[in-house]
Amino acid sequence: MSVQQQVTETARAARQAARSLAAIDARQRAAALRAMAQALRDNAAEIIEANAVDMQAGEKSGLISAMLDRLLLNEDRIEDIAVGLEEIADLPDPVGHVIKEWKIENGLKIQRVSTPIGVIGIIYESRPNVTADAAGLCIKSGNACVLRGGSESINSNLAIAKVLQQAAEAEGLPAGAISMIPITDREAVGIMCRSPEYIDLIVPRGGEGLIRAVSENAQVPVLKHYRGMTQIYVDEAADLDLAVKLVHNAKVQRPGVCNAVENLYVHTEAVDVLQAIVEDLQAADVEIRGCSRTVALAEGITHAGDEDFDTEYLDLILSVMIVDSLDDALEQIALHTSGLTEAIITEDQETAERFLREVDSAAVYHNASTRLTDGGVFGLGAEIGVSTDRIHARGPVGAAELTIYKYVCRGDGQIRT
Repeated sequence: MSVQQQVTETARAARQAARSLAAIDARQRAAALRAMAQALRDNAAEIIEANAVDMQAGEKSGLISAMLDRLLLNEDRIEDIAVGLEEIADLPDPVGHVIKEWKIENGLKIQRVSTPIGVIGIIYESRPNVTADAAGLCIKSGNACVLRGGSESINSNLAIAKVLQQAAEAEGLPAGAISMIPITDREAVGIMCRSPEYIDLIVPRGGEGLIRAVSENAQVPVLKHYRGMTQIYVDEAADLDLAVKLVHNAKVQRPGVCNAVENLYVHTEAVDVLQAIVEDLQAADVEIRGCSRTVALAEGITHAGDEDFDTEYLDLILSVMIVDSLDDALEQIALHTSGLTEAIITEDQETAERFLREVDSAAVYHNASTRLTDGGVFGLGAEIGVSTDRIHARGPVGAAELTIYKYVCRGDGQIRT
């Protein structure tokens, strides 16, 4: 069977499943999610065995440590994935919610009601947990999904998808509600993007190259997250201990993710705070690349070029710039932002409010780590991605953001004259 035939048959089956899935009530969808969670636990050994094959191949191919960490599955991580599905199951049902209702002059009653989008294609790299998160959020929102993971996690993805499919179908969900394309040929991505008759929305999760390639070639709407150029500004009124704590968490806790800080701006009057931050980060093996004033602060800091402040490292590397004012920080943030997440550390409430008001990103923080930009942390149960688009779904995209709406109109003979 050709790649075209495989992708088309998978997407067609998802389209058929979507019609049945939209008619299944919230209780049955939630029961399926809980069954899927338990099935992951029951089949953890099989999933870990498949993941070991991917890990071995990743090490052999030279994947960096941060990418290997994103790929790794163990019992604790599988338990976290299962808990995430249960949390999604417990969320309020996003389908059938009356967003607004009114009556017009002729007596026609109109409601704007949330409904599933239909079939959602998810194209992703590296992280096999996305297989479960995406499937869970789609089921919760009444959508069928077509999953296409990266070659580095193919065995893990297939193992997880098989477990989820069997559990969902055992609970009465239609075959095809959760579909995994079992091939890694890049041709499959192009076919998905050119299948508007079967797929209603594409969500790419991965590097900027993948997302641009999908966006530029898609005939299907795309929910995008280009880069995670996350940035923090340390104000002159910042508390030293708090600043060290927050920057450490934002860079070190898990550097290979989109909400890990990449650029740090520090007010010139907070150099003592920056020195403490640098000392802490260097002790954690973080490479500091800084402007000329930053380089003069301590040994081991290398000069940062212009390209460094536009580089999503996804590693223990941080670009640092000393700025003379909040205005300078805001200018630099606007110049280098990807629109994902920015934060300010300050004890000056007026300064903080100005930052929160003027920085135009999906999530902005005052005195908190940027690592918190996450669907699970936000109480969404999980996320299918973090949108940097300026459309209906921005920031962490949970089940509610995977719905659209229709107008339900009830009358008693009204006509247009």
